[in-house]
Amino acid sequence: MEIKRIRALIDLLDDPDSKIFETVKNQLLRQGTSVIPELEKSWESSLNDHLQNKIENIIQQIQFQDTAKELQKWSENAKDDIFPGAYLIAKYQYPDLEYNKILKQADLIKQDVWLELNENLTALEKIKILNHIFYDIYGFSGNTANFYAPQNSYINIVLETKKGNAISLAIIYMYIAQNLGLPIYGVNLPKNFIIAYIDKPFFNKALENDSEQNVLFYINPFNKGAVFGKKEIDFFIKQKKIEPLKQYYYPCTSKVIINRLITDLIVSYNKLGYPNKINDLKLLQNIIKI
Repeated sequence: MEIKRIRALIDLLDDPDSKIFETVKNQLLRQGTSVIPELEKSWESSLNDHLQNKIENIIQQIQFQDTAKELQKWSENAKDDIFPGAYLIAKYQYPDLEYNKILKQADLIKQDVWLELNENLTALEKIKILNHIFYDIYGFSGNTANFYAPQNSYINIVLETKKGNAISLAIIYMYIAQNLGLPIYGVNLPKNFIIAYIDKPFFNKALENDSEQNVLFYINPFNKGAVFGKKEIDFFIKQKKIEPLKQYYYPCTSKVIINRLITDLIVSYNKLGYPNKINDLKLLQNIIKI
């Protein structure tokens, strides 16, 4: 659409006729992100608070539509690449977030781990190195002081503050490990989220029978990468009175992890009283279709 046409439509947003406003709004929404620069210019040049609010809402709807479309594409082609999915959830709250920015932050950590690894190390020795750099050198930790803060689930904020929840910490941890050839994958344990170290790669599909025998040990991303075994999961499940399902012991798909990340955000915003965000997140969750 031509800029003149876009500007003419934006001028009509202040029309008192609600039908005209809805028509104009829908036309702008159909244009997508290409109209945002002109909307922002109109917002900056306007002294009308009511018009500014209308423009803000339209921009937010366009950005949400864009994120939803990207998440749909990711969901259809997710394979085992978890990092882009976490980025898109962060983009919901921070629409101007650049993927390369957070990727560079994670790659700096990966580079430092790579310098310390060698093929002669055992699986436990490799995880010990990763834990030292991730938790001791870079200072990542679980946010126990503000456990339900939404920021704990946004990967860009976690990379900046070095504080997050079990899932966001696990996503960064897994990205680093998997890109260094370490076969670790998320396990969707209720009321917690853990990582499994297995002895051969797991692909993002339904669990195979032979994958059940391949877990060497588990890692707790929220507790500085503490290593533990199946007995600890047995005890946790019994203590929490959870039905001991097989899926609580073995790797899950990337879509399951992103679904869990969104669920945590819904819980956070529910505690803070943000129904609009909860509705948005439920729409994003429906896109994934696990």
